[in-house]
Amino acid sequence: MKIPVRIEAADEAAPAVEYRWDADTEILSAQVKHAAAGDGVAGSMELEGADGSWLILDLTAGRINGVEVAVWPDVQKRSSLSPPSSIENGRVSVPERTSRPAAQEVEIPVLAEADEAERVFHFKLSGANRSRTVRLASDLLLDIDGASNLVGLWMLNVPPFPAQS
Repeated sequence: MKIPVRIEAADEAAPAVEYRWDADTEILSAQVKHAAAGDGVAGSMELEGADGSWLILDLTAGRINGVEVAVWPDVQKRSSLSPPSSIENGRVSVPERTSRPAAQEVEIPVLAEADEAERVFHFKLSGANRSRTVRLASDLLLDIDGASNLVGLWMLNVPPFPAQS
């Protein structure tokens, strides 16, 4: 399944992102701090990996305003992991023909990798190759293929998982 996105040029600074861990469920959520404006749909797109992993994209006015890692895939640790050096700033929207007003499930291969400190996570969606990386928010990046499909997601500067007491 392909996830088409629309990229528009953005002159303004990328919005901030706020990460939150739920220690009981191990859900990591990232909330984008922008005022979504537009005519697009609201709802969620649930990306389900074959291994049972779940990534949820929250949509408001057709724009991605949040990401949750609800069920973790096996994370491959890398001694170091850095996003691509060339990153575009842009406003990302999900076309209305793709999204639905309610929750939509999309089955797609998901591969997760992280640096040793688990401060940088990269989720590869499908087997497609990235052709460009677009900054959705200060610490959220999207990998987009040549046909404008979402093929990856970067979470940067993720806070450590809360210590268990």
